Amino acid sequence: MKASDLFVKALEAEGVEYIFGIPGEENLDLLESLRDSDIKLVLTRHEQGAGFMAATYGRLTGKVGVCLSTLGPGATNLVTPGAYAQLGAMPMLMITCLLYTSDAADE
Repeated sequence: MKASDLFVKALEAEGVEYIFGIPGEENLDLLESLRDSDIKLVLTRHEQGAGFMAATYGRLTGKVGVCLSTLGPGATNLVTPGAYAQLGAMPMLMITCLLYTSDAADE
């Protein structure tokens, strides 16, 4: 079992039904783990759109809205929706990725 499988099981245990986001190289393990899950992935064209969808889902349902981004600029695109969710007291979880490489340790 991979860490992404455990993470998806934890999301299921919390009642997550949808994840809004964009697939990327860094989050492919998580997306593979979602294949065997009841959680539905809603593809968006931009991370900021995914964040606003998750925030609005949380606002309308009272359940946590979950969004997924790629690393770096993708993660920074979640800042504005995150602030929107916080100001509106909307339950929201933002998931992003970190990529470790052996070259990064040398820099």
